[in-house]
Amino acid sequence: MPASRTRHLCSVAAALVLTVTAPAAAASASPSAVGLREVLFVGNNWDGTADVIKSSGDYARIGRIDVVPDKAERMAEINADPVKWIYFMAIRNSVGEGHDQFVDDMYSTPDGSSVVVSRPSFADVVSIDLATGRVNWRFRVAGYRADHMAVSPDGTRVAVSASTANTVHVLDIVSGREVGRFATGDKPHENIFTRDGKYLYNMSIGDVNTATDAPWLDWTKGDRHITVVDATTFQQVKVIDMRQRLDAIGLKDYSDAVRPAVFSPDESKLYFQVSFFNGFFEYDLATDRITRTKTLPENPATSDDRTTFVNDSRHHGLSMRPDGSKLCVAGTMDDYATVVDRATLQEGPLVSASKPYWATVSGDGKDCVISESGADQVTAIDFATGRKRLSVPVGDHPQRVRLGHVADGWTGPGA
Repeated sequence: MPASRTRHLCSVAAALVLTVTAPAAAASASPSAVGLREVLFVGNNWDGTADVIKSSGDYARIGRIDVVPDKAERMAEINADPVKWIYFMAIRNSVGEGHDQFVDDMYSTPDGSSVVVSRPSFADVVSIDLATGRVNWRFRVAGYRADHMAVSPDGTRVAVSASTANTVHVLDIVSGREVGRFATGDKPHENIFTRDGKYLYNMSIGDVNTATDAPWLDWTKGDRHITVVDATTFQQVKVIDMRQRLDAIGLKDYSDAVRPAVFSPDESKLYFQVSFFNGFFEYDLATDRITRTKTLPENPATSDDRTTFVNDSRHHGLSMRPDGSKLCVAGTMDDYATVVDRATLQEGPLVSASKPYWATVSGDGKDCVISESGADQVTAIDFATGRKRLSVPVGDHPQRVRLGHVADGWTGPGA
């Protein structure tokens, strides 16, 4: 390869080694104003509620929000439109596992006055006033399903995946006005802003609700890749196709659908999960290659039939201790979570958990907090010891857990 070409690729890679860890994302919404309290928002997907709990310590519940206060109006619209009704029922009977999906992701506004929620079954994003419980604004996404979101470091913009339209919308978090959008691979999923807010990463996962799950049929899942865009112009900067990187290390039978992902504190490494795999990978951005593979234990009770894995995700949930020394992995279909030493990739105790669907970091950075969607609770695991600290009950089928803020003294809308 010519030297000029090599220098160019290195400079592009270096420019893109700018992303965000879970604690940095949480800090992005940290308010400068006095009178706000840090909390954890827990989205109860099948309930249509969000529990607000303490961000550390005993994780006691502070209040609960109805995130579908306009449900009757939305259902009337769906029942009046045959196409919308078909998609609504398809979501219920496929990715919803027989249930409606009323909350996927959520972030609070910088002033702690509202929470912005993506609602898959209603194909929208809404802002809910935390004082009154009413809808401030509603944005209808392209297509028929809304999915994962991300908030910008300054807390002013929120990106949402429109999974059936292969599009990511970027909205003003206060007004709901669209400030930009960009095209992705098939079925956009996770979104991550870089720490400086200059770039936005999207991971597309393809068709996860089909039965063509055998490795030789992987090509039927669609075009799956990481799309990196300029977060001001929303022009594509880079595409990272993990198919090529997996093939290069002899893992041709592994899926290239990147699921939850987290970056190292020095922003040089990406750790990510893929469909069907009980483990995760380490990807070096500067050299553009997968550097390590971690296979985690299989639960003997977990079927090897891939069609039984919920939305193709054997493991779904990944977070990192703020100092970068430990990773926390949600082993969804294997019914456990574990803390992994980042230097050695040695896992700690396997903490029994019922279909853990997400992993985040507590406000004080000491715990990994997982959502146990099969037990309707969230569980805190000590990063230092890898052992369970406690569990607290929440609503039906908790999934995403995000740090945010509410007003001091807040105990729920209208309270």
